[in-house]
Parts: sequence; C-alpha cells; structure tokens
Amino acid sequence: MPTQNKKVKTILISQPEPEGKSPYISLAKKHKVKIDFKPFMHVSEITAMEFKEQKISILNHDAVIFTSKNAMDHYFGMMEKLRLRIPDFIKYFCVSEVIAHYLQNFITYRKRKIFTGEQSLASLIPVMQKHKESKFIFPCSDLLKNKKNIALEESGLNYTKAQMYKVCCSDLSDLSDVKYDILVFFSPTGIKSLLENFPEFEQNDTRLAVFGPTTVKSVEDNGLRIDIEAPSKKAPSMLMALDQYIKVANKRVRK
Repeated sequence: MPTQNKKVKTILISQPEPEGKSPYISLAKKHKVKIDFKPFMHVSEITAMEFKEQKISILNHDAVIFTSKNAMDHYFGMMEKLRLRIPDFIKYFCVSEVIAHYLQNFITYRKRKIFTGEQSLASLIPVMQKHKESKFIFPCSDLLKNKKNIALEESGLNYTKAQMYKVCCSDLSDLSDVKYDILVFFSPTGIKSLLENFPEFEQNDTRLAVFGPTTVKSVEDNGLRIDIEAPSKKAPSMLMALDQYIKVANKRVRK
C-alpha cells in the first residue's frame, strides 16, 4: 500500500520545541495529529586551546558576521575564555533584526555600529561590501567552517571563518521503541544523527519530510525515500508541505 494511503497520526520534528506559540500546534489541532519535538543534534563549546589551534587572532578583525544566536553566544564566550576585552570600534553585521537585538545580551547596543540583513547571509553581503576596508571574522560551527559559501567567496571581502563551537549528534536512545508516521528533517546533520543512533533503521512505512536541497541529497545518498519535500512552488514552508500532505493522506483513508 502506498504510504500516502496511510493515515497520519504522529509526527516527530527533529528540532527543539519552538518558544511561545508554535504554528505546529495549530497544525496538530487542525488535523487531530500528535506532534512531538526532539532535537537530533546539539551544540557544544570548544576549548580555548582548540580555538588557538586555528591560529586566528580575534582582535585582528574589526567586524563580526553573525548568522545565529549560537554563533553570538560562542563568540562572546570565547572572548571571555581568552580574557579579551571587546573593542568599542567593532562593527557587527547580523543576518536579521532578531539576531541584532540579541546583541543586547553582550554589549551596550545603542553605542555600537550594528548592521542587519534580511534573514539571509546573501542579503547581508551588499551591506558588508560598503565596508570593504574591514577585516571580518565569521564565528561558526565545525560544519559551517568546512562548507563553502559561494556568495561570500565571490564578495571580494576580507573574511576569516573561525570555528567557535561544534554540532554533535544527540542521544536518541529514548526513541528506540517509539514509532512515528512522519519524521521531519531540516539539515543533513539530522539524517546523520538518525543513522548514527539507529544504524539498522528501516524506513518501511515511516515517511520522511525534508527541507532544503542539502537535506534532500543526504537522504538520497543514504538510500532513503523522500515522501514530503519543501520548499516547493506549492509549499514554500515545511508547515505548508505537511498540511497539504496530511490533508490528502487522511482524506484518502476516510474514503
């Protein structure tokens, strides 16, 4: 029987439960399904010695690129570990207003030079190019440091990727006897964590919902089946993709 003819009752999203009111709660109520959240990976700090092995001088850079709250936490955390004072002249380039406001946890916001993009690094690059004389440091995880960013490489900017933290697979042993109709993934690391925790994983009737081309590639490279994919023209978000799939699958079952 095709998987889309099987009713969806349970969904596991491989991320932490969102703070505040989540649109997934509305989705669960709409279709009368159970939605759980479980982070398949977690962030871990690196030691000052591990950072020093990269031979990067933080204070040789007068501008910082922030793409996440994690990066910010670990950048300022590393400054503290190395006992470095944050210079007043540092310029901060943040991918969004939300990330920029998070700076208030570390610096006197109104006294600093802060620039924002529109939710993506690509949107931030034109802003950064107005400061071509600057030397940028890009705090990131081990995954991002080893991943090429074509837009940044072609920008002509003087930047250094600096690993400030690492992404690790979480222990999912508590899920060993739990079955879900749909597993939702947003990154290749989530797929890696699934297979590291359950090396004998057999997909069978479990449907995989995947977001983004790199996640799609990871699923395909591991010989798994993609049942729900986003973004697409009909479903630009994972929420919409799940909504559309459940509507069809559960309607067919009722028939």
